[in-house]
Amino acid sequence: MGVLENKARARLFYKYLSTVYDRINPFVWNEEMRTAALELLDLESEMTVLDVGCGTGFATAGLLEHVDEVYALDQSEHQLEQAYAKFGKRAPPVHFHRGDAERLPFATDTFDVVWSSGSIEYWPTPILALREFRRVLKPGGQVLVVGPNYPDNFLAQKLADSIMLFYDEYEADRMFKRAGFEDVKHAFMGPSYNPEVAITTIARAPE
Repeated sequence: MGVLENKARARLFYKYLSTVYDRINPFVWNEEMRTAALELLDLESEMTVLDVGCGTGFATAGLLEHVDEVYALDQSEHQLEQAYAKFGKRAPPVHFHRGDAERLPFATDTFDVVWSSGSIEYWPTPILALREFRRVLKPGGQVLVVGPNYPDNFLAQKLADSIMLFYDEYEADRMFKRAGFEDVKHAFMGPSYNPEVAITTIARAPE
């Protein structure tokens, strides 16, 4: 388990990163990647959507180009403070919650879509979180998760494993199917200097 696959350490990490996050983020997760990921979903304006690990609200803003309201959750109070500054803290179109991906504070069968980008790499037990995603999704609902693709180079792999969760499409298949999802598919994306740095997995909850 990598050093940042620990909730307390991840919160401390983002306490400091949150102040510069929006300036750094475009180098690894940019608008073109977000648009490509959004195009993988069947979104309609009235859908109920959850953004898990919303951070400063970059993906939330993209989702709001397609739907009327978004429920957004993050464990980092410092990241959420940055998001509040953009959207407001207590009023639509964003409903913010501070919470844990592995214990979502929502009722079963609530959402049409659960989205998570740049968060799975910090989860100590990814399958537990994915099962929570399935629980809060309506039957047939869509899930989309963007995470870091496992590097090909041996030394890079060792470094990646020491920091956080990196995984390939085969591991993604295993995790999503064990969590009970169906119709699991993957797409690779990234900035021009590394077009496969991210792996995006989409799937559906059983009908």
